[in-house]
Amino acid sequence: MSYRTEDIAYVQPAEPAASTPTAQQRSTAEYRALDAAHHIHPFSDMGALNRSGSRVIVKAHGVYLWDSEGSKIIDGMAGLWCVNVGYGRKELADAAYRQMQELPYYNTFFKTTHPPVIELSALLAELAPEPFNHFFYCNSGSEGNDTVLRIVHRYWATLGKHSKKVVISRKNGYHGSTIAGGTLGGMEYMHEQMPSKVENIVHIDQPYFFGEAKSDQTPEEFALARAQQLETKILEIGAQNVAAFIGEPFQGAGGVIFPASTYWPEIERICRKYDILLVADEVIGGFGRTGEWFAHQHFGFEPDLITMAKGLTSGYVPMGAVGLNDRVAKAIVENGEFNHGLTYSGHPVAAAVAVANLKLLRDEKIVQRVKTDTGPYFQKKLRDTFAHHPIVVEIAGAGLVAGLQLAEEPASRKRFANGGDVGGVCRDFCFNGNLIMRASGDRMLLSPPLVITRQEIDELVSKAKKAIDATAQQLGIS
Repeated sequence: MSYRTEDIAYVQPAEPAASTPTAQQRSTAEYRALDAAHHIHPFSDMGALNRSGSRVIVKAHGVYLWDSEGSKIIDGMAGLWCVNVGYGRKELADAAYRQMQELPYYNTFFKTTHPPVIELSALLAELAPEPFNHFFYCNSGSEGNDTVLRIVHRYWATLGKHSKKVVISRKNGYHGSTIAGGTLGGMEYMHEQMPSKVENIVHIDQPYFFGEAKSDQTPEEFALARAQQLETKILEIGAQNVAAFIGEPFQGAGGVIFPASTYWPEIERICRKYDILLVADEVIGGFGRTGEWFAHQHFGFEPDLITMAKGLTSGYVPMGAVGLNDRVAKAIVENGEFNHGLTYSGHPVAAAVAVANLKLLRDEKIVQRVKTDTGPYFQKKLRDTFAHHPIVVEIAGAGLVAGLQLAEEPASRKRFANGGDVGGVCRDFCFNGNLIMRASGDRMLLSPPLVITRQEIDELVSKAKKAIDATAQQLGIS
């Protein structure tokens, strides 16, 4: 299928023939038994999962997955927010194959470099906002946020401001699953299993209007008040002790929470007033998700550091990065050795795949298409479909990301007492209806591959409605 407008040229790759071999070598039962016997899944109740059995995914193409029993599933989450160019792009597989044959691995520690990481760095400097011309590489968003802490502390040390150690984050923010990333994040259920949290990290409240605003507040008033908590916390700690504030431009795993327009300009103003670094965690929002190359551009603020991963390679191989604006990079570059690095920093195969991926996003104008066509269509389709739904009270999002708030009484903003259970019920209806839609408590999340077509959006939204309708029916709400 081809897509054309005056400014955009995108050709969706042909779906492989049904007879194309897959990686499936065993029966579903055999796979499930081996999985239960040996595999610990992330963020899972393994006892419950092993009793029900994992769904075995064996093939993917475009925006679709196939399981071991032949079911075709539309992926409304782009894997884990990451498969931006869709599944099955031969260009990325070819880039990995060529690089593996030529230089499968070498490090960048010992005064060495290699062409893929050089090309990637130059391309990122071209695509990122103008102040960002230097990049440090890692394997994931979690490692990227660990790296952010190292850069922030090194930056202030080079300026002789050694007391600037505290990093401020937000409750219900997500910044990864390492000890440092998990501490930066503000998810209590993660902190409960982390007695060895990183010191010098504190949290302020999130800008979650539906769940936490007072009845007489407008979204703009609420967002401004939440932003001003940053200033209160800085004054409490002492500006001379605060190094940085970190936040996702929109909260992803926390529920696709989009703050009102008053939020980020006030956060930026406060950071500049008190000489505090502003970090944008773009692991989910980066590389086109909102219709801009980076989500902070959608919200209109300018960070000092950017964490990247996921869409950097469209998830085809693991890779993360931190972008440093010129003033931060200057301090790191000109002040001796930076004692941080990872075996696979700037891995040549990952870098080659990232270059191929970013060129697809740029040259096929996929990001532009999200901004001008499929993104607005997706947002309108959701709002039209759920405008009068008995349990959908709010739809937040832009481009190809959305959060649907489920509630018992939408008019009064009364939430379900067991919201997490309701979200789980809806997620299971989605899964059984061959749609991947994620639940975050009582919010249902969608973030499909950026190459999704209008026809596929129609299918996705239709399946989402069936699942939410079924959830309402099970709750006895009509």
